[in-house]
Amino acid sequence: MEEKVKVKKRSGVKSLVFWIVAVALLSIGVYLIYKNFFSRKVPDGFFDGTTINGVDVSSLSAEQASNLIASKLNEKRNEVEIELTHGDRSWKFTGADFEVNSDILPIIESAYLYGRDGSYVKKLNTAKQIQEQGFDVEISYKYVLSGLDKKIDEIINEINTSAVEPEVKFYPNQKNMFEITDGKVGVEVDREKLFELIDQEFSLSPKIKVEIPTNEVLPTLTKGELEQNTKLRAKFSTNYAKSIEDRKSNIKLALSKFNGMIVQPEEIVSFNQTTGSRTSQNGYKKANVIVDGVFVEGTGGGVCQASTTLYNALIKADIEILEVNKHSLPASYVPLAFDAMVSEGYSDLKFKNNTNSPIFIKTYANNTDCFVEIYGKPFDAGVSVQRRANFIRVIEHPGDRIVVDTNGEYSDKVMYKGEYFRLKYPREGYESEAWLDYYLNGELVESKLLRKEIYQPQEGIVIEGVNELGEGMTLPENDVKLIPAQKQASTKQENVKNKISTDNPAEYNP
Repeated sequence: MEEKVKVKKRSGVKSLVFWIVAVALLSIGVYLIYKNFFSRKVPDGFFDGTTINGVDVSSLSAEQASNLIASKLNEKRNEVEIELTHGDRSWKFTGADFEVNSDILPIIESAYLYGRDGSYVKKLNTAKQIQEQGFDVEISYKYVLSGLDKKIDEIINEINTSAVEPEVKFYPNQKNMFEITDGKVGVEVDREKLFELIDQEFSLSPKIKVEIPTNEVLPTLTKGELEQNTKLRAKFSTNYAKSIEDRKSNIKLALSKFNGMIVQPEEIVSFNQTTGSRTSQNGYKKANVIVDGVFVEGTGGGVCQASTTLYNALIKADIEILEVNKHSLPASYVPLAFDAMVSEGYSDLKFKNNTNSPIFIKTYANNTDCFVEIYGKPFDAGVSVQRRANFIRVIEHPGDRIVVDTNGEYSDKVMYKGEYFRLKYPREGYESEAWLDYYLNGELVESKLLRKEIYQPQEGIVIEGVNELGEGMTLPENDVKLIPAQKQASTKQENVKNKISTDNPAEYNP
């Protein structure tokens, strides 16, 4: 029994010794592998196999490589001959026309840092890869020939020509109103491609000859597109057949200022600025105008009919209106809320071309009507725009107000109390809306409220004399009848229209 026990003890000792020896050998192996790998050193200079512009810079520092390459580039500059051609034109330079850029160290340092980021193992792997496969850096001609870029840009400016757009010429009084000129193709140097070609040639030889690459620059529009954008968008007219000749003259003169006008996209037009001051020196004549709700004679009477005719043509053409104002008294030549009163200093008609192509304005007149036509980019197929007046109510007038002529202003008309002279009739007021309706293939698709206007009722003014009748005197005959406040008025739109026409006959229209 004792011998068996001893045998077991010896066997245990042998096993332990075996494992100790195995672990020792494994440790020695790992140590040798670690020592062999990590004893390798990452080079301080450029990795072996690195070239710059074909010059071997292995083991050199960035500064050493910079000096070496600068020297080589300077030598290469002396050999440089450059010829750039375009058609039958050419531009020639030699190395003497340039300086070598001495500040190439940042480029060299950037190349030096390649593969030096990351872990130690990654750096060693990069060094090994470069040694096996090589790493070549090319410094652009820009660093060899300082100032060449500037010379090239000067050449480009000589070659580049802008495209000439086809142009619309507008002759509103001719049968063929629109004439479209031909466009012209422009030329533009492909700057990036030119630099690439010079780089390629420079890497092969200091003697460079490059045909300057160019691209055509086409006009943005064709003649066909321009022709398509000269279609009639809207037409509007008003009648002035019963007006006096001087009033007609004023309307024709004001509208003539717009005949042939071309309004560019986003351009703003003012009626007052376009027509100028309404003076006799500018050709305007005397006709009735409204002052404080009363028709009086003034130079330029009737011009508001010109502005109103233009306004209605513009809204039918769906042109943006920036400013428009109503009259104090309704005009009989358009529905309520569709008038456009103009007066120098405080009321204007302003509009902006909100389309993406020019609009063209034609105006003309005969002895009975005046017309405005708006041309430009047509509406989409099937689209049309119509005006619509929505009459809301009549506002009753307050009747007459008697004003005693204490200052004797109307002494040639009235002298005594109870003797009357009518200065102004009372007029009822109105409230109305102006709408635009948009149709697609005859079906209403949208309605837009343009304006809501109130034409205030006007009181009548009757002048009464100031003096008392003497004993035995009688009042002169007087047919002025005082008008009381209006109690009820017809609200039918047709009746209102007739009433406005009666109150504002042609010679008294604003």
